[in-house]
Amino acid sequence: MGLKEKLHNIKGKVEGTNWQTMFGAIHTLFYTPNETTHSGGHLRGADDLKRTMMNVVLPLIPLFIFGMFNVGFQHNAAINGFPEGMGFFSSEFWNLENLSFGAIKLLPLLIVSYVVGLGIEIIFATINKHEVEEGYFVTGMLVPLIIPIDTPLWMLAVAIIFGVVIGKEIFGGTGMNILNPALTIRAFLFFAYPTWMSGDKVWVAGAKERANEIMSGAELDAISGETVLGALAQGQDFAYSVSDMFLGFIPGSVGETSTLLILLGGLYLLYTKVASWRIMVSSVIGALVMGLIFNGVVNAGWITESSKFYSLMSTEFWHHLLIGGLAFGIVFMATDPVTGSQTNKGKWYYGFFIGFISVMIRVFNPAYPEGVMLAILLMNVFAPTIDHYVVQGNVKRRLKRLKSKTA
Repeated sequence: MGLKEKLHNIKGKVEGTNWQTMFGAIHTLFYTPNETTHSGGHLRGADDLKRTMMNVVLPLIPLFIFGMFNVGFQHNAAINGFPEGMGFFSSEFWNLENLSFGAIKLLPLLIVSYVVGLGIEIIFATINKHEVEEGYFVTGMLVPLIIPIDTPLWMLAVAIIFGVVIGKEIFGGTGMNILNPALTIRAFLFFAYPTWMSGDKVWVAGAKERANEIMSGAELDAISGETVLGALAQGQDFAYSVSDMFLGFIPGSVGETSTLLILLGGLYLLYTKVASWRIMVSSVIGALVMGLIFNGVVNAGWITESSKFYSLMSTEFWHHLLIGGLAFGIVFMATDPVTGSQTNKGKWYYGFFIGFISVMIRVFNPAYPEGVMLAILLMNVFAPTIDHYVVQGNVKRRLKRLKSKTA
């Protein structure tokens, strides 16, 4: 007897019980539901919600694996010194020591993310008597990639409960939420536990713990965990080359460091038609325009080197796409089909302002120079308004054409 037949036999025993919802979640993980429509004419597409979610998770897996290596590499490099002239295939990066250290740090975050998040989903599905939706499969993978590696597990669990309940279930579940759930979880962590979410000691594993030991009088060397973006916000010079930033050999959130892998992931999402190319392109344009404006202000001499805004304002406009979480946010979160604009014209406005506002926040808020999270959440709120005015504009143009033809 195959797995499918065994699951079918179990299905008859759990129908009508409290276990039906959990069984449905396991069954649809392996097989497409064998339910069909019974009335009317319908076209059945080859894709479904589960397949769509998996198409988003797949390009995140290389980032997750790379992140495990980078977590170990950044920890060891902070202690032993950053190697010079390191290539992409260098054994100093791709080794089992880095991988094992990163796995020990990152896998617990992933496990807590899925166990707590899916647990909340199952509870709500049981209460509301409907199938467990696949929407959290993406959120569960995104969350460990956008938080500091040393985030306490209990803290993450509390944030996930808040994010899933307040950011998603309270609106009706998958497809009904107005805020990106992963960013809602990240925002909760940032505002509830700011000392764990920002600063120069949270982006490299062990840096915060080592700093606390030094303050207590222990004779230990400090670990610097400053990101490129954080250093620029403090008026410091670049500590890494452009190739290091593009490939991802820099501190930061696990998923945001490698622009190369993010770019490849974005191409995959476009190929599978899961993400909107309009949002991606317009977000990049918005970020570049804001960067060019700041570069122009510096070149015109309106801002001097003594200004606290000078360092980020003078940063080459295209460097903004290589540092921080801007590229990751544009590709994997701004393109969320539920919380983004739905109209084609609206997507251009929506994406442009995400990129534009992200760079603006970077410059004018040095205490929290990463602005993509706040920019996306802000535009999530305004997405329905943008679509409303786009639709109304189309209606007015059509009425005007109608009047001109009937006059």
